[in-house]
Amino acid sequence: MKRLLSFSLTATLALGLGAACQKDKGKSEDKPAAEQAAGPGAARPAPVNPEPIPAPPDVAAPPADAQKTESGLAYKILKQGDGTEHPTAWDRVKVDYTGWTTDGKMFDSSIAKGRPATFQLKAVIAGWTEGVQLLEKGDKARFWIPENLAYQGRPGAPAGMLVFDIELLELIPGPKPIAAPDDVAAPPAKAKRTKSGLAHVVLSPGSGKDKPGEDDTVQVHYTGWTTDGEMFDSSVMRNRPATFPVKGVIAGWTEGLQLMKVGQKSRLWIPEDLAYQGKPGKPQGMLVFDVELLSIKQAPTPQPGTPRPGLQNTKPQ
Repeated sequence: MKRLLSFSLTATLALGLGAACQKDKGKSEDKPAAEQAAGPGAARPAPVNPEPIPAPPDVAAPPADAQKTESGLAYKILKQGDGTEHPTAWDRVKVDYTGWTTDGKMFDSSIAKGRPATFQLKAVIAGWTEGVQLLEKGDKARFWIPENLAYQGRPGAPAGMLVFDIELLELIPGPKPIAAPDDVAAPPAKAKRTKSGLAHVVLSPGSGKDKPGEDDTVQVHYTGWTTDGEMFDSSVMRNRPATFPVKGVIAGWTEGLQLMKVGQKSRLWIPEDLAYQGKPGKPQGMLVFDVELLSIKQAPTPQPGTPRPGLQNTKPQ
């Protein structure tokens, strides 16, 4: 009897976002665009010694009749459901699924485990976030997810293109995204610009006197949008401020935060070269953030001859 590979959805799909800036917990206490681990689905009795589910005959590559999206995701509807609404990235979904590598090896299956999976759609790998939004309740589809929309070669995760059969069982509406500001598409004429290309506007001045340095840690509330008005992350929606080192995030944040005083709220237009630089699975192009600086925890002054500790990479994912 073949043994199932022990790589579950809760451990695998959450390895890649959606967010960019798409994480809820990361290497810092909390940070922009944090991902959330997918939660378990409604329990069903698990079968004893479940057998791997055989791979479909087209597991090696998308067939000619598969549809493709601009990102490179390929898919084919296997069964039409009776739903009328598509989920959004902010909704929770309940699904049954099976995943294979292109050599036909099954690495995970809610069906084999006997319980569907339930999770927020923006909290999983980019190929799932995009693909499941194409489905309506009851639909079942096969997805061919290229590596740049899956685990991107991360150690311990399934490698290469992955193939999933996914059935959307239930759509659980999530919170409504915060509406984008009117000037989200481009900085207005009143915006100030730095030499790097960062544009910023003060929305409210605050009452503090100090500005953070790059070695300080800050607590902020923020919301981020792409320039087409799509919100991709918000500490405000989570009702939990984010705390992180100033130099531990994307370059546009590191620069922009040092222009702010405690209590100040600013809007930042961050060009791509100061944001995620086209990295797969991250928000693309110029990004717009409303940021409120809540507090500064200043770094201690190092004593002469004392080595500085290294900084972990806490850039928003």
